[in-house]
Amino acid sequence: MPKHIIFDVVGTCVSFDAYSDAIADAIGPKLTTYGITAKHFGYSWMTAAELEFTFLSISESYRPYKDVMRALFYRSLFMAGVDNPRSVFTDEERDACITGYASLQLRPELVGAFERLRNAGFEVWCLTTGDVERVRGYFTRAGVEMPVERVLSCDGLRVAKPALGAYRAALERIEGEEEKWFAAAHLWDVSAAVRAGFRGAYCGVLEGEGCWEVFERERLEVVAEGLVEMAEGVIKLSG
Repeated sequence: MPKHIIFDVVGTCVSFDAYSDAIADAIGPKLTTYGITAKHFGYSWMTAAELEFTFLSISESYRPYKDVMRALFYRSLFMAGVDNPRSVFTDEERDACITGYASLQLRPELVGAFERLRNAGFEVWCLTTGDVERVRGYFTRAGVEMPVERVLSCDGLRVAKPALGAYRAALERIEGEEEKWFAAAHLWDVSAAVRAGFRGAYCGVLEGEGCWEVFERERLEVVAEGLVEMAEGVIKLSG
């Protein structure tokens, strides 16, 4: 019987290094004058965009994430301590930073993780809130197999993770009673997937700190430091 595992993409399969590098190249010296690092601004901007994106989705006013992120650039600079950001930064610089977000690279250990899972009989899928073409591009540019029919997006559903409907729609795409896992480097993501009916696997490669005070560790069957270790944990527990 086939076994299935669905991976989150951005942050899990790919790192944010290219995004941080693009910010450093485009506006790094300007940020430094305000005591702001490129990595921290990138995190703050991205997190603010995710918050607004999620709130819009919850209020049934869905907008694509890329549009929300573009709109939050100057507000994020203002919140970081730049009093009049439009007088200091430009739309061209903003777009250069966003280009870095679209140029994210796969984590080197992902290839080994996928290989182990596929050799163990798993069908590997992805679930993203982004558009399929952009997300699949992360894999094709790196020469990693990821069939387009295995890239699922909740963008067309006008619902954002971690709304349980996003995960339930993914579950419905995998017919039958086969084993179904969800793997992510975001605790909020994999925790929601478990509530929707997946078996859960978490990798600490992104967040570093689990914050178990607010997440239910006992609901996750696999908790690992790296992607390969996570894959091996899933294989060990699979039926």
